[in-house]
Amino acid sequence: MCLAEEDERSARLTRLDLFFLLGGHAPAGPRAAPRELTELVSAHPDARLTAAHGEQLRARVVGSARYQEGEEPAENAAEVLAQAGEVPDELERLIRQINRTNSTVLIEGGGTLTDALARRDVLRLRHSVTTAAADAASGRDQRGAVRQLRSELRILSALPVAELRAQADALAKEIREVDTFLRPVA
Repeated sequence: MCLAEEDERSARLTRLDLFFLLGGHAPAGPRAAPRELTELVSAHPDARLTAAHGEQLRARVVGSARYQEGEEPAENAAEVLAQAGEVPDELERLIRQINRTNSTVLIEGGGTLTDALARRDVLRLRHSVTTAAADAASGRDQRGAVRQLRSELRILSALPVAELRAQADALAKEIREVDTFLRPVA
């Protein structure tokens, strides 16, 4: 295998590693992933396991925090609480590593992977607020808001529902575009 083929193979593997590191989202392009990601990829499953382990420990602490007089607790709540205190430290370390890497990964179209992920998160927030406003203004999920008699008060919309729905559709399209941009090139 020549040097160029080896570099291309390494770059492709690194992009795939980044894909797994980011839970299914990865940037495309030849400069998308630095080589030091291979270390982080091996740690990524640990991040998921660490978070799940933290939730398990939390449930165990809550379950052991009280016990009936005259009986022994199932577990020593203080020991489980101490174990649970160590998990967030490890998770923070892994998240910092991932964030440092994301801030250095350049993506096609300019910017970093962190920029694209921030854009997607903000678009999702805007979409959520716009959809909620349209739903509230249209009276969705408001039982008993329909007039039975002409003498009852009418409920009016304070917001333009059709415009809000159009804005929500445009935001959803932008979210799909950013998600498509973040997906790996096969």
